Amino acid sequence: MSIITLTSDFGNLDYRVSAVKGKILSLNPEVNIIDITHEIQAYNLVQTSYIVRNAYKHFPKGTIHIVSVDSFYHKSRRNILYKADGSYFLAADNGLLSLIFFDIKPEAIYEITLNNRFDDVINFTSTDIFVPAAVHLANGGLPEVIGRKIKNVKELLFPKPVYNENEKMIIGEVMYIDNFGNIISNISKDFFETAGKGHENFTIKFRNLSLSKIFSSHTEVVSDWNRETEFHGQSAAIFNDSQLLELTIYKGSKKNGARSLFGLNVGGNIYIEFS
Repeated sequence: MSIITLTSDFGNLDYRVSAVKGKILSLNPEVNIIDITHEIQAYNLVQTSYIVRNAYKHFPKGTIHIVSVDSFYHKSRRNILYKADGSYFLAADNGLLSLIFFDIKPEAIYEITLNNRFDDVINFTSTDIFVPAAVHLANGGLPEVIGRKIKNVKELLFPKPVYNENEKMIIGEVMYIDNFGNIISNISKDFFETAGKGHENFTIKFRNLSLSKIFSSHTEVVSDWNRETEFHGQSAAIFNDSQLLELTIYKGSKKNGARSLFGLNVGGNIYIEFS
């Protein structure tokens, strides 16, 4: 059974998500439809890239991913199909797919052309373009039938941390805040270890706070503190499942998590000083 996943900034109140699912099932009632999320902040491509990048890897190869973020139809904007890492990704040519695959070269890129006749009326990109293309692929169709190969697409630069050699300091930034209020930075474990080679100590600084230890997981935090009830609300830094530096409050939430207590928002700076 073919799998089509859906990611969007539509929310769950309006009709749009149901319309997309209905159109898929009207074309192929056997398709397995999986929601990744529909709670992306409107037009937020960096947030989308983080979520999709960390979700798609757990799906079987050949899965078809419709990513409807900043996807409303513009006559002058292309809609594209990436064949990458063994699966298919459909999105507007807005730079999103270049963010998801900033370190992976796609096997092929296509401009979706199945609705390019002058008499076609496009009311809703997801149902009128993405769904027919996705179902075509789910039915075993070739991408060349619904699109033409292209080389150049819109590219966005993924925000990267920098290392200041003179100051012996990494300068990173907040790229994502999750449902528990945890703050995820763009500082990877590999970058941290490379920059910190030869230094015994470090201090993570953000606003007027600091931490001097990084745990490898949330469970390691609990083990280190021994008794979880005593340490409810304590702050910590970890390398999360994506091997990115994360600032967290133990058993925090949106209301009392790291974001609210540390006062950091997306784009805010995080510094690591070595000594």
